[in-house]
Amino acid sequence: MRVKDVMHKGVDWVSPNTPVSELAKLMREQDIGCIPIGEDDRLIGMVTDRDIVCKGLASKDFDPRRTMARDVMTEGIHCCREDDDLAKAVHHMEKLQLRRLPVINKSKRMVGIVSLGDISHQASGDLLSECVKSVSAHH
Repeated sequence: MRVKDVMHKGVDWVSPNTPVSELAKLMREQDIGCIPIGEDDRLIGMVTDRDIVCKGLASKDFDPRRTMARDVMTEGIHCCREDDDLAKAVHHMEKLQLRRLPVINKSKRMVGIVSLGDISHQASGDLLSECVKSVSAHH
């Protein structure tokens, strides 16, 4: 099975200058837990709901009107390709302890995101069990 068979398609990114309050609204409206951050036609980071809480709300200097995506995002993007074998992507997620992984095509354009939830609907029980244990382990 290929990544493209299980991923969420049609994922958009936002600018690093997007206010955190807008990110939170997008997450609520779209029922998602992360938003890719892009600049100059390339991915530069990812903001998760946890980033907003831990790097934003929990910091002493947090101001929801001034805090932007770039202030809370995790820089550096790990991706997989849409034609990758699903097991390869799952092992990549395990190794990096990632719950979500952007998916790119041959032209290096983001075409989706694969998440633990997506995997849970398609992967074998053994593969899923290993992934959840690895990804959920304390850092």
